[in-house]
Formats: sequence, C-alpha cells, structure tokens
Amino acid sequence: MEKARNQVGATADRTAKSELYEAFAATGKALSNGKRLELLDLLAQGERTVEALARTAGLNLTTASAHLQTLKQAGLVATRRDGVRIHYRLAGDDVAALYDQLRRVAARHQAAVAPARTAYLGPEEDDTLTRDEMRTLLATGRVVTLDVRPAEEYAAGHIPGALSIPVEELADRIGELPADTEVVVYCRGAYCALAHDAVRLLRARGRRALRLDDGMLEWRLAELPVDAA
Repeated sequence: MEKARNQVGATADRTAKSELYEAFAATGKALSNGKRLELLDLLAQGERTVEALARTAGLNLTTASAHLQTLKQAGLVATRRDGVRIHYRLAGDDVAALYDQLRRVAARHQAAVAPARTAYLGPEEDDTLTRDEMRTLLATGRVVTLDVRPAEEYAAGHIPGALSIPVEELADRIGELPADTEVVVYCRGAYCALAHDAVRLLRARGRRALRLDDGMLEWRLAELPVDAA
C-alpha cells in the first residue's frame, strides 16, 4: 500500500514537472516565428496600433492580429484600447532583453545567421561606433546624431539631442544637416537596415557619416538616457 502511494506521488510530481516545463515552452513557441519576432522588434521601439504594426511588418491585418494574439497569450505583449483602436506594447523590459538575448545566442551558435545578415544588411563595416564611443563624441559637441526611424518611433523615445529625419525623407532633407560636421546615424537596433541605407546615401552625397553599431533597442536596455517628444 505504501509503495503504491509512493508511486502515485511520484507520478503526480512528474505530471506537475511536465506542466511546469510546458508553461516554459509556451514562451518558446510564441517566439518560434520570424514575423512574431519582427513584431517584437517593432514594439521594442514603442507602443503601436495593430494597423501600424501590420503596415510596417508587411502583413495584412488578420495575420498581424493573429500573431499579436499569440504573443499576448504567452504574456509577452500587453494592450490598451483607445476608442476602436487597440494599442500593443511589450509586457516589460525583460521581454525586450529576452528578444535581444535570443538574437545574440542565434548569432553565436546558428551558422545561418551570418550569411542571412550579410544578404540583408551588406558586408560588415569597419567605420562604426560603439555606444561608449558615441557618448564620448556627443560630449564634445563635434558630431550630429541622426535618428532615421519613422517619426512615431522617434517620438516614443530617442537618444538625447538626436535629429529626426526618417530615411525615406533623407535625400530631400539632407540640407538640414550641417555640411561640415560628422553625422552619426542610428535606427532600431543591430539588425536594422535603415541606418545602413542612410549612411550609404550620406556618403554618396559627400557627407562624413558613421553608424552606431547597434541602435535604440540596445540603448534602452543599457539604461542610457532617452528623450521622448
């Protein structure tokens, strides 16, 4: 009888343990889709409506909503209603940190990341700045910081003193940048193409331009100062 009770207890323990690990796995399952990771990347820049997320991620509303519901069920995003609009945001800074760490682990251990990165962003550049180097230059006042993300992302939070010129407007607004000052460009994060495109355009127009080697996601995670419009 005692042995039977022990077996029942052991079975219950195994069941409880399995349920615990399944609960952990639910987070992994929510992250196991490239478009959902892209949505997290966008939400790391600030709160967005479903419509804005769908447009930026190249999704139709139905698909974007389904992905966001999966992320919400996993506890990774939260919502608020403003009239008929639903606004999404990350559930916490720890979600942004989890997304960042996932990318770092993948880059370190997944052979497919490097060629995919090069195909998307182009070859690695030598003339980039780290966050510490950028902060040192900013303190001297000898550089202009340029944020080339969409205006709503800039408004949600940007590096103090940065100018906002979305990359699609840069060719027409390049005259707003001082011609004799070096420009440091940044965008969403380490895998954001906007800053790469902006630096190429600036250099093609004869401007001195450098790129921050990561972006706003990593800046926030480092708990560095952020201004909001």
